[in-house]
Amino acid sequence: MPLAIWIVGAFIILFGFSAFFGAPYVPSRRRFLDNALTKLYPLGINDVLVDVGSGDGVVLRAAAEHGAKAVGYEINPFLVYLSRWLSRRQPLVSVRLSNFWLTPLPLDTTVVYAFAVTRDAKRLTQKLEREAIRLHRSLVVITLAVELPGITPVATEGPYFRYQIHPLQRS
Repeated sequence: MPLAIWIVGAFIILFGFSAFFGAPYVPSRRRFLDNALTKLYPLGINDVLVDVGSGDGVVLRAAAEHGAKAVGYEINPFLVYLSRWLSRRQPLVSVRLSNFWLTPLPLDTTVVYAFAVTRDAKRLTQKLEREAIRLHRSLVVITLAVELPGITPVATEGPYFRYQIHPLQRS
């Protein structure tokens, strides 16, 4: 079999595997993203943003441009490599080959960014509530295109929703 067929097959498997465990890879639109990181939540040097399913790292690089430390979790090895390469000149960006569902947030996390799919919204909410309890403080959550069930957004900006998840928010 030609090498090209093996490479195409590997990409299909990697991207299919990623979509099975989370949202499919969809590049973020920079214009909307910049509005979310300035108007919806003014990201700054005291923030640590975690991007759930960080893809090619565009959100991570945008966060770093605002002075925030940015940590990406991605389960697709190709996208981890691509993101690391594209972010190589950004010392505030780090990308981890890791499954978000199985990995605790860094202790200094202040903001979680997620392009979620509807089927994972409840699971995401539950994970972030557990993390807020574990960290003993509130988390800002920015989602693209999906509302979190049972929580009212603090603000919206275009396709983005901003939430504040507090420890022990729910009974």
